[in-house]
Amino acid sequence: MGDDPSQHGAAARRGQSAISVTLVVKAARGWIGTPYVHQASLRGVGADCLGLIRGIWRELHGCEPGAVPAYSADWSEAGGEERLWRGLAARMDARDLHGEAAGDLLLFRMREGAVAKHLGIQARIGPEASFVHAYSGRGVLETSLSAPWRRRIVARFAFSDKG
Repeated sequence: MGDDPSQHGAAARRGQSAISVTLVVKAARGWIGTPYVHQASLRGVGADCLGLIRGIWRELHGCEPGAVPAYSADWSEAGGEERLWRGLAARMDARDLHGEAAGDLLLFRMREGAVAKHLGIQARIGPEASFVHAYSGRGVLETSLSAPWRRRIVARFAFSDKG
């Protein structure tokens, strides 16, 4: 799988303050009910998991997080490249994987040996932990952060106050 992309770009961003977790969670919950549409990022119209994060980023920063390449279901898998992880590490503040906090962006590896490419926003912590994500066939919803989901988390990031 290569080196750990969370190490790239994180040191330069440690001094930045995080955006209010309340704003992040409120923005994420505002997308609940949006239909799942591959490569879309319009609240109420359609979004996939990356589109959800792009839309939240725009709401918080007023701009797109950068060029997002076209991607497919097998995106990055042929070469095992952690493109999404690297992109997140370059634009966001890396957080301790075990330091659970509301408002964290969660990066999931859905299958052992596959690249990490599912995203969500942690909405609640503790015994009632949950996250908001766009899931194929279901749309944007808030899901319990159960043990099977927790096992798949490979990185956590915080939205920085710099876009």
